[in-house]
Amino acid sequence: MSSREGGTKAVWKGKYFEKMAALMDEYPKCFIVGADNVGSKQMQEIRIALRGKAIVLMGKNTMMRKAIRAHIEKNPDLEKLLPCIKMNVGFVFTKEDLCEIRDLLLANKVKAPAKAGAIAPLDVTVPAQNTGMGPEKTSFFQALSIPTKITKGTIEIIQDVHLIKTGDKVGMSESTLLNMLKISPFTYGLVIQKVYDAGSVFDPEILDITDDVLKATFMAGVANVASVSLAIGYPTVASVAHSVVNGMKNLLAVAAVTDITFKEAEMVKEFLADPSKFAAAAPAAAAPAAAADAPAAKVEEEEEEEDDDMGFGLFD
Repeated sequence: MSSREGGTKAVWKGKYFEKMAALMDEYPKCFIVGADNVGSKQMQEIRIALRGKAIVLMGKNTMMRKAIRAHIEKNPDLEKLLPCIKMNVGFVFTKEDLCEIRDLLLANKVKAPAKAGAIAPLDVTVPAQNTGMGPEKTSFFQALSIPTKITKGTIEIIQDVHLIKTGDKVGMSESTLLNMLKISPFTYGLVIQKVYDAGSVFDPEILDITDDVLKATFMAGVANVASVSLAIGYPTVASVAHSVVNGMKNLLAVAAVTDITFKEAEMVKEFLADPSKFAAAAPAAAAPAAAADAPAAKVEEEEEEEDDDMGFGLFD
């Protein structure tokens, strides 16, 4: 390598370190993304889709680690990113809502054929169909245990076939068959592996937790604390409201059987003294129900009157 080439490479590395340092200073949030099977054209399309909202930065792992270590003194939280930099990864820096950028990344995927030797990211099923191939290809389908029949001089797959399982390595025969059938079963794009936000590193699944889920989980915990506190007789902030209500119930019970009275107990005593005063509301509530039953009763009466004749006339 000539001195000129070495100087050019050193300049390029220097600019890369400066760019990554500037991005880490400017953007408080980023995604660590896997870029396996993502081509240059697709990467360009992803950058265009994220323009104005996020910046994609790829590079060698050694260079990314070196840039982060050089910046740790200024921002110690960046050290948490070092264990995440392995295999073929890059960064997506942003100031926008993380869920919005996540959705943009997930939307930018392209279909790809199943190449021999690739690890299947999902199950692949070949649907029943007429392949349009001649009978000379029958042995190829038999080798893959795919049930077929000859229909009008062409091979027809007579039932769906589960060809590849998730995590399996795609074989040459499976790859050739899918290409012959013009099936591109896989989709590739940037895969979010970790999320960095203001010093915290977490899994992307955390982004699916909404405020309602957090509230429900918190309230369930409060209910459990209140239950335990009431059971052991140990007052806490969570249980004090229930203790006050239970205490009021006890006071009302005592007032009901003694001459002791207070404002809240007056209605209870009045009800015990004359329950008929509170019975007036019951007929009013029952009236609509009675009105609704009236037509049915009328119909039943008409039916009974009709049945009285037992089907005989006056002079039978």
